Amino acid sequence: MSEPLAKLQSTAPGVHTAADYLSFAQPRLTAETWHYLEGGSGSGMAMQANRHALDAARIITRPLADVRGGSTKLKLFGQQFEHPLLLAPIAYQRLFHHQGEAASAMAANAQCGQMVVSSLASQTLESIIEAAGQALWFQLYWQGDRQRTLQLAKRAIAAGYGAILFTVDAPVKQAVMQLPEDVSAVNLEQPALPLPALHAGQSSVFDGWMVQAPDWDDLAWLRDEISLPLLVKGVLHADDAEKIINAGCDGLVVSNHGGRVLDGVPGSLEMLPKIVQRVSAKATILFDSGIRNGQDAFKALALGADAVMIGRPYIWGLAASGALGVAHVIRLMRDELEMTMALAGTKDLPAIRAGKCIFK
Repeated sequence: MSEPLAKLQSTAPGVHTAADYLSFAQPRLTAETWHYLEGGSGSGMAMQANRHALDAARIITRPLADVRGGSTKLKLFGQQFEHPLLLAPIAYQRLFHHQGEAASAMAANAQCGQMVVSSLASQTLESIIEAAGQALWFQLYWQGDRQRTLQLAKRAIAAGYGAILFTVDAPVKQAVMQLPEDVSAVNLEQPALPLPALHAGQSSVFDGWMVQAPDWDDLAWLRDEISLPLLVKGVLHADDAEKIINAGCDGLVVSNHGGRVLDGVPGSLEMLPKIVQRVSAKATILFDSGIRNGQDAFKALALGADAVMIGRPYIWGLAASGALGVAHVIRLMRDELEMTMALAGTKDLPAIRAGKCIFK
């Protein structure tokens, strides 16, 4: 059961928002690990775009509304949750705390929510879901070919994961830092597939790196192979969103990967309304990239997302205080969301979208 805020005290004093964990988290991590967590691609323009888009969306208060009995409850793919704040897939969580992904998973369950476990998790899929005590979701990276990809997906399904989020905006994902000897992507087949040899005149990008990237045919194949709910993560274009749903997928995640892949892309929130307009009647839409508090979550929900994913903020809590820190971040952001809902005159999640409370 979710703990009321009065009973869920952080081990870090003076923490009232997720951002307050920053000053406790950073000293506990090496400079390289902190840069890996907080850094974006290139000059950081994509990360800045996420923040600017969220700040530009203003919330209109609607006083005098009767919001007694309000709730943030929702149901996604047969699972009931108390709030729409999902823990996004973040790799190598033992970099940030020795309990790693298991601590985050326990916190998600303790707060009656959900976690999406990364393909690059630093603990086994089986041990993470055992620690969670509930069916988690799994984030799938393409493994260079169909056989390896399906093998990894089937392992997650066998372990009890209840939905697959297929990430497509980082087609070949590798660590961008030198990992410690005791931290690795323990669930991936080793060694990784080698890149093809290049001939004269061939491109190392088009004929090398991207040869191992998935395409639309691979997505259609994966949909045929997996009976669980399948969502595609990393969508910014409405045409792609429509094509994904027409391929039989159950949903998608509007995301620019937290600004970590291609610098100069727009903020995820800028692209959300067009995608919602195109496919919301046919699919579940999750929002990712840049959520830092409950007000941010409200804005994404108001613009059509069914739920939101939080990333770096829960890792701040993990680094500072382990599972307790993650649970506290979730609780703080849920309290902020509920307060925002109340002041905007919206008593439940459907009312947020219907309330027209966003001014841009």
